[in-house]
Amino acid sequence: MERSLDSWYSHRLGKDMPIATYGWHGFALLLVPTAAADYLEYERFGLIDTLQPFIDAGKVKVFSVNSINSDSWLKKDAHPRHKTWMHNQFNGYIHEEVVPFIRSRASPETPIITCGASFGALHSMNLFLKRPDLINGVLAMSGVYDLSEYTDGYFDEDVYFNSPQHYLPNLADHTVLEQIRRSNHIHLFSGSGPYEDPNAARSFGRILYDKGITYELDVWGAEWRHDWDTWRRVLPEYLATRF
Repeated sequence: MERSLDSWYSHRLGKDMPIATYGWHGFALLLVPTAAADYLEYERFGLIDTLQPFIDAGKVKVFSVNSINSDSWLKKDAHPRHKTWMHNQFNGYIHEEVVPFIRSRASPETPIITCGASFGALHSMNLFLKRPDLINGVLAMSGVYDLSEYTDGYFDEDVYFNSPQHYLPNLADHTVLEQIRRSNHIHLFSGSGPYEDPNAARSFGRILYDKGITYELDVWGAEWRHDWDTWRRVLPEYLATRF
C-alpha cells in the first residue's frame, strides 16, 4: 500500500498540520478524526488495514487529517468564543487548504467524500453541507449532528451555523440545496449498542427527508457498540457495496 506523509503551516490554525495519504488512485475519502485524536488515528486502530484491498486496487485514495478539537470544544479552559472561532478556522482549513491539496494529488474531477466516526461524523457532515460545491458526499458513522452536545450549554450564532441539526431545517439557499441534493452519497450509520445513539441518526435523517435530500440511514443491532470494532466492519462494507 502506498503511504505518504505531508505537512504545511496553516496560518488559519497557527500550526503545522500533517496529513497522511494512502493509495494511488480512486475517489478521495477524507477521514476526520474522532474527538481529540490525530491524523494517524485511523491507521493506529487498524481501520486503514481493513481498507487496503480497496486502496491497492485503486478504488479509493484515502486522506487523513489532524483534529483541532483539543484546541476548540475539548479545551476546557478556553473561552467559548475562541472555541467557535477555532471551529470555523478548521472549516476554512479543510475547504481552502486540504481540498486543493487533494486536487493536486488527483484530477480536478475526482469526487471527495468526507468520512468520520463519533465527533468526526459531525465534522464530516458539516463540512459537506457547508460546501457541497467542493465536497461530493459524506459517510458519517456513529455521530450526533447537534453541536450543542459538545458545547457545555453554550450556544451562539456560530454554534448554530456549525450544528447541522439546527441550521439545515432553515437552509433556504436554493443553489446550495440543489448541490446537496445532487449527491448520491449521504450515508448515516449507527449501531444500537453501548454508547451509540441511533435516534440521533434517525432525527437527522428526518431533516434530510424534509428538505428533499436523498440519503441512506443504516442502523445496525445492539451488538454494534460505539467503538473501533464497529467502524472497522462498517467502512470496508460500505466501500464494497455503496461505491
